Formats: sequence, structure tokens, C-alpha cells
Amino acid sequence: MASDQDQKLGMKQHWKALSIVCLVSLSSFQYGLDFGIIGGLQAMIGFLQVFGEEAPDTPLGWNINAERQQLISSLMILGAFISSSTAGFTAKYFGRKMSLWIACVGVFISTAVMQATTEIGGLYAGRLIIGLSNGLLMTHAQLYIQECSPGKYRGFGISIFTYWVAVGSLIGTVIDNFAAKIHNRNAYIIPLEGRMDDAERALRRLRPAGWSVADELDEMKTTLAAEAQMQSSVGYRTLFQNPIDRRRTIISVLGLTAQAASGAMFIISFGTYFFEMANVGNAFENSCILTGTGVAALLFNALVITKYGRRRVMMMSGFAVCGASQLAMAIVYTIEPGTEKTGKVIVGLSVIYIVAYNALISTYAWLTGGELASQRLRSHTFGLATAIGFFGAWLTTFTAPYFINPAELGWGPKYGYIWAGSCVVTGIWVWYYLPEVKDRTLEQIDEMFEARVPARKFRKYECTGHHVALTLDEKPHADHVETQSSNGAGSEPKTSTANTTGTKL
Repeated sequence: MASDQDQKLGMKQHWKALSIVCLVSLSSFQYGLDFGIIGGLQAMIGFLQVFGEEAPDTPLGWNINAERQQLISSLMILGAFISSSTAGFTAKYFGRKMSLWIACVGVFISTAVMQATTEIGGLYAGRLIIGLSNGLLMTHAQLYIQECSPGKYRGFGISIFTYWVAVGSLIGTVIDNFAAKIHNRNAYIIPLEGRMDDAERALRRLRPAGWSVADELDEMKTTLAAEAQMQSSVGYRTLFQNPIDRRRTIISVLGLTAQAASGAMFIISFGTYFFEMANVGNAFENSCILTGTGVAALLFNALVITKYGRRRVMMMSGFAVCGASQLAMAIVYTIEPGTEKTGKVIVGLSVIYIVAYNALISTYAWLTGGELASQRLRSHTFGLATAIGFFGAWLTTFTAPYFINPAELGWGPKYGYIWAGSCVVTGIWVWYYLPEVKDRTLEQIDEMFEARVPARKFRKYECTGHHVALTLDEKPHADHVETQSSNGAGSEPKTSTANTTGTKL
């Protein structure tokens, strides 16, 4: 079995697949860069002079009204929500590779629009277009990584992906800090049933010498044929039509949405503005420290995730630390607002928060969204999970100005009371409902879900390698087997006629 080979071979042997994964993971850099830049711009006098208004009572002397602040920050996430929600269809008609190319063109267009405009409408349009592009980049790059990575290193691949998000955010923040001082794979995705010759060639490129490609192909054939017999049509309605797929869809969606439940978008999108309005030292320098620490946490996570990266333990620990730091931040500011001592405490707690989020939540939430979906529904399930995750992030960035803006409620750090409670609820959900699938192949995950294994028993469950027997009396004699469209190896499967023989298990 492929899983047995996984345990015997290390990164050195898997260098081809991991190199491709690292290259594709660069897609997330753009997303982080956009967040890093826009967060600092809202606290930059030059930007506020064009898109904001004078406000003598604020620390900067300038402010931006809550409505504009909402739209500037949230339109990118809204665009990402729209494009990621169509992932099932873009994967089917364009494939992973072409979707990434379309996204790159959108990035160029949106950047040109935002650089050329001094009108708020042009800025809104640019933010929406960059959001549409980022949704495609974030969704299809991760689908690519989930499906190309060996089971043992799937966590490593997603960890590198999230690392580039943080690096992009750091560079964006550094650019803002500098500006503020001046002014003030070829498609190596493994094809599915119907193109097994292509699949075999792709696997031989991806896998190391001595790897039993035949065994992995057999697992793929068995899984695909079984799923085709269970249900040949694929669409968003399919995600909820039977209890197994419904359970996997709900867990994938809630697992990925856990990122938004942590309140991270509040710190990421409004960190610099939040520091300025709370009168916390040099806001831009503090933001650089905050983001840089987060990058270091992600790099550390990439080094340990393969050996120690248990999903449940990491996420529960992360929500405990994030919730406690947000609560402490709110309490300190409530007792003694606006003082130098309080400012130092808030910066310190923010650093603790971002380290916990990047090291213990972010990577594992993305992993959950992709690896727990069934193979035939992965692009649809992950697209839906990503879309709802982006919606949660959008909701945070859209509503946060009402809480932190001095012209509205003016809560500032007291906004942490809300997110502390959210972290507690999410941590409890992880404990009861999130399965542990570290080092499991996608086929083994299918088997455990089909066997209806309770979430807390996944870790010790011993797979048989014959998970079709758990749902069918015999191996499938399928009249309908999913096959790839002619658009390329990254395409979503379509239905065609094929004969798949099998024997009684």
C-alpha cells in the first residue's frame, strides 16, 4: 500500500513532489501581500488625505469613515468568496492550472486599476478584482497541493502554503512602514479514472525510485470506481445527499472556517490602525514585529508538522492560547486604557496571539478543509469550505470598524471579549467533532469515513485497505466511472462509460 511506502521514504526521496508543492504554494504570497499592504494604508496619512477626512481629535489628525474602511478591507474577501465558491465549476471546465493563470491575469489588472485611481470607486473595483483573483489562487493551489503531496507530507505542503501568506503579509507591512516614514507545476496533478496512463506517468514523475506506483494506482482505481458506483453525478447538491458526504462536508467547512472564528482577521486587517487608535507606541514598527513573528512561527511549524502535527491537539491548543490572549488584551485595556504600560502589554499579547494562530491554527484549518473531503467531491467541497471561510473573514472585516473606530463604538482592544468567547466555542467543537488524520492517505481517510468511525477514534483506527467492503457487498462492476474532461490533467471529472471488473471481497 502507498501508506506503507510513505512511512519508509523521507523528504529526500520525495524531492520532486515537494519541489512542485513549494512552487505552487507561492500562489498564496499575493493574498498575504494584499492584506499586509491594505492594513497599513488605512493608518497612513498620505492615503487618508486622498480617501479619508481630517479628524483633529484622533492621534493621526486624519481618519477614514467606517463605511469606506469596511469596503476597502472587505471587498477583497467578498471577491475571494465569490470565486472560491465556483471552484467545482472552474476545476471542471478550466482545471487547476488554467484557473491559476486566470488569477494571475486578474492580479495584474487589479494592481493597475488601484495604482492609477484617486477615486474611491476605482479603489473599490480594484479590491474586488484582486479578491476574485486571490480566491482562485488560494483554492486551486491548495487543491493541487492536497492531491499531489504524499500523505505523510500533506501537512508540510499546506504549512509552506500558509508560510507564504505570512511572508507576503510581512513584506506588505514593511512596505507600508517604509512608505509611512517617507510621507510621515507544469500540471502534475494526478488524473482520475479514465486517464490512468497519464496518471501513471504523473506518479512516476512525482514519486521516488522504488515507490510501488502500481499499488497506489490500484488504490486510486478502487476508490474512484466505488465512489462512481455510489453516485455518478457530481454537484454542490451531492455534498449533502448522503450521510457520509454530508458529514465530511460539514467538518471540512467548519474546520476551515475556524480561522475566521479565531478573530485573526481583526488583527491582520486592522492591526496597524488598531495600534494607532489605541496609541500603542510606533504602530507601523509594532505591526512589522507582529507580522515577522508570525512568519517565524509558520517556518517553525513547517519544520515540525510532519513529525508532531496532530490536527486536534494543535488546533485545541491554538484556540486556548488565542482566546486567553484576546481576553487578557480586552481586560487590560478596560482597566487602564491609553497608557504606555497598557500599550506594551497589548503589543506583547498580540505577538503571543499571532504566534499561536500561525503555528497552531492557520495551517491545520486549511488542511482540514482539503483532506477530509471525499476524492470525487474534493474541488466542490473545498471550494464551498473556502468560500464560507472567506465569508466569515469578510464578515469580520466588515463589522470590525463599527467596534474599533473612534467615530463609532470605539472599543479598540475591548473587541477581544467577543473573540475570546468565539475561541472557546470553536475549541470545544474541535474536541468533539474534528477527526485526527495525521499521516493518513486520502484513501485511508475515505475508508474511515465510510466505516462511520467516531471523530475521537480516528487516530487509533487500523485501516484494512479494502474500504469498498464497508459500503458495498462486492467490488464495483461500474457502468459509470468518472473521467477527466479534455481540458487537461487538472480538470474535474466527468461521467463516461467504462467497465470495471472486480471480485468478491
